[in-house]
Amino acid sequence: MGPPPAPLVPYLDLGTVARAVQPDEVLPDPALERRARALSAGLRCLVCQNQSIDDSNAELAKDLRVLVRERLTAGDSDDAVIDYLVSRYGEFVLLRPRFDWQTALLWATPLGVLLAGGAFALYASRRTRAAETSPGLSPDEERAVEKLLSERGG
Repeated sequence: MGPPPAPLVPYLDLGTVARAVQPDEVLPDPALERRARALSAGLRCLVCQNQSIDDSNAELAKDLRVLVRERLTAGDSDDAVIDYLVSRYGEFVLLRPRFDWQTALLWATPLGVLLAGGAFALYASRRTRAAETSPGLSPDEERAVEKLLSERGG
């Protein structure tokens, strides 16, 4: 049985994710393979950028999958594998960057935008309400305005 046929429209191939990890990459130890899959699912494909290396068919993603499996087979802990990859490729290799002082702004930005939007909405609603409830001109002020307008009009 040969490889599956190529899809007619490659971008609509829903089976791509299932075929990303090649049979020759799979570790014989099921426990190590589960660890490798769990780690790969959290690592970004540096070519595709919005896919994990487990989901990507890119050559670099394959190299990273093999590297993860080699490190696990050598006895590295999950954290040691992640630290190794981050030291080589930077925090960008993680699909979910770790929270530390360097990534605090990245994590705080959505909250800041939400708070700023809420503050603006509150300010705008109070301003609109204040404009609606402000009293009109007093009768004396209305007469003064009419007098000024009639003097200017001639």
